[in-house]
Amino acid sequence: MQVIGVRRACHLGWATLLWSSAVLAQSADPIALTPIPQSIVRGPGSITIRDDAAIGVTSGDAGVAAAARLLAAHVKIERGLRLVPREGDGAITFVRDASVRGEEAYRLLVNTQGIRVSASGDRGLIYGAMTIAQLLSPDRAFGKPVKVPAMTIEDMPRFAWRGLMVDVARHYQPIESIFAVVDQMASVKLNTLHLHLTDDQGWRFEVKRYPKLTQIGAWRTPPSMGGAPGAKVGGFYTQEQLRALVAYASERGVAIVPEIDLPGHAQALVAAYPEFGVFGDRPEVSHDWGVNPYLLNPGPRGVAFVKEVLDELIAVFPGTYIHLGGDEAIKDQWQRSPEVQAQIKALGLKDEDALQSWLIDEFGTYLAAKGRRLIGWDEILEGGLPPSASVMSWRGEKGAVEAANQNHDVVLSPAPTLYLDSLQSDLADEPPGRMSIQTLADVYKYEPMPPGIEAEKAKHVLGAQANAWSEYLVTPYQVQHMIFPRAAALAEITWSAKEKRDFASFLARLDPQIQRWRRSGMEVADSAFAVGFHLEGARGDALRADLVRVALATQAPYGTIRYTLDGRIPTAKSPAYKAPLELKPGVTIRAAAFDRAGNATARPRSFDTRRNALLTRTSSELAACPRGAFGLRVPLTSEATENAPAFNVNPFDTCSAYPSAPLDVARSFTVDVARLPRHYGLAHEAKALREHYSVTAHGELMVVARCISAAKDKKVEPIVVATFPLPDPATAPTRFSFSGALPKLPGDEDLCFQFTSPLSDPYYAVERAVLQEASK
Repeated sequence: MQVIGVRRACHLGWATLLWSSAVLAQSADPIALTPIPQSIVRGPGSITIRDDAAIGVTSGDAGVAAAARLLAAHVKIERGLRLVPREGDGAITFVRDASVRGEEAYRLLVNTQGIRVSASGDRGLIYGAMTIAQLLSPDRAFGKPVKVPAMTIEDMPRFAWRGLMVDVARHYQPIESIFAVVDQMASVKLNTLHLHLTDDQGWRFEVKRYPKLTQIGAWRTPPSMGGAPGAKVGGFYTQEQLRALVAYASERGVAIVPEIDLPGHAQALVAAYPEFGVFGDRPEVSHDWGVNPYLLNPGPRGVAFVKEVLDELIAVFPGTYIHLGGDEAIKDQWQRSPEVQAQIKALGLKDEDALQSWLIDEFGTYLAAKGRRLIGWDEILEGGLPPSASVMSWRGEKGAVEAANQNHDVVLSPAPTLYLDSLQSDLADEPPGRMSIQTLADVYKYEPMPPGIEAEKAKHVLGAQANAWSEYLVTPYQVQHMIFPRAAALAEITWSAKEKRDFASFLARLDPQIQRWRRSGMEVADSAFAVGFHLEGARGDALRADLVRVALATQAPYGTIRYTLDGRIPTAKSPAYKAPLELKPGVTIRAAAFDRAGNATARPRSFDTRRNALLTRTSSELAACPRGAFGLRVPLTSEATENAPAFNVNPFDTCSAYPSAPLDVARSFTVDVARLPRHYGLAHEAKALREHYSVTAHGELMVVARCISAAKDKKVEPIVVATFPLPDPATAPTRFSFSGALPKLPGDEDLCFQFTSPLSDPYYAVERAVLQEASK
């Protein structure tokens, strides 16, 4: 028997189970539930649930009926069993019980007679149903009956806000894909979906009073890579579509928080209605990622416009919270506007930050009068926090601490840890995203109750939320890849008691949930479980010694790594990895980790030890040049639907480096180049751009040896290996190659690939650098 947590003896109506200490001492397999419940007490015996088992419901109870339908739907997909709701008791029964305190709390009893969920609230019934769905799919035996061990679970969440944000403004997502995400949020008891509906790059919410917001503001022209721009892209959601989504989510215990981002990130708004901008000019809907200058006009017309938009938003979204952004609103337009400056003076305000605070308070008061609450990003603190506002803290935890101590409710959403557009590993097959890698373990170890909040103010911490920003997430596949399985870690840190969290236990419990998500058609990243390869020592050393030493490891400590050297796909019977492999170059290592049942935890990965492979570096294997850092992994085009190719780039400098190139071995090189959109809204950070003087019409690619060592030591002279004029971006293909000879040097030297194209031209990146032992 296994005891997790502390259970109080309780009368369950249909049965009372009291287990002796002798029974409690019996051993049992752990219960694979995610998130881990507050209390699990194992009991004697079990019950087997088979196809066509009945779900007992109470006549006339809509919440019970909804929970039963949800359970049947999940079990059919996740286990392949048909469950049949009917009135009265069944093998599985849902009942209302006022003694279960809390809207989201539930009690679950399993004994030899059946499974019973008791709850006082609709959400408690839903979460009990989701726990049963997990109990009925503990392994990969799809379609088979399930033996469920006897137990009592007493469960309720630690935090009220267990959120996920999907950004549909940067890249519009089909409404069906949002329904799918809602379903899988419910499966791990996440309860808040934040929809980022507007931004500089698109307005996705239909406003009937202002149709141009979607006729114009929902569509943008993609950025050019030198030739003619492509066709417009975008889309929007009708109010009818969103009402259907709200109803669907509500039945699954998920509240939807809509966001209209103001006063910044307003370029799509101003493109549709210039009269609500500051200067009356009409920009294009932006295709630049980052921070753009366009702001809402804070005067009476702008305020009235927003209130009319809010009226329609409120009519569609019945939840408590309305998110009004407030982030990254650089104030240059307000600073340069005589009308806005006069408004600041007339209101007796200190500055533009105070004007933003006044504006947010206007909208917060308006929402409060309609029974709603305003929440915004932590920048709304900067001019003084309006009394009506709650804060979502993304720039670390400082904003949350400050706001909570001022008696404002807060949600923790700090970058980069809870930014799900961050890559999950440094594997070369990761799709595009931010280069600030946030692993499954990083999310799991985050604690949503930050230090610095006074004890009596802790009640103001509503919970935590992870954000999937979509500048580089174009397709539903990519969105899902970034969300899952990290959503399970988010669920556990917001639902489960802090002292119960254990990463090793979590990994064992996570595997069945990954299988459920995949059976539901979701893309789930295997980054945490994939085998990575580390060549010990420099590549030049391996080539000179004709011997490679390769270490294998997975990011998460779960499963046994097994490998092959004969080209076959590894299986559970392949040799187990125990120590770094020493091999003569020429072999391809294929490896995967396997769990105790012999199932692969990720698809196999490969490492090629042939000499030409060791001399090749892809964009993922290049390094940043001196005085720079890779911040982004970007696709070939802004709307690319494929996951590859992807390029690690520094937006401030078009330079990358081949570290430790063996110039005593290699005699020539070929570098594959890609021309990418330069579409970054850098605002005040533009001063960090590195401009290089070009000596030809469109700039050059300079290949320079000893570039890194020269940057570190002024006594070292860099060596210009080759210079290639770049072609005219208007007529040249977007991908091309250069080749040249290498100087013979005594050992390893860094090679930098520096592009000197004007900042007005597209961005260049190295897709692949190949060194050759024989000169061309």
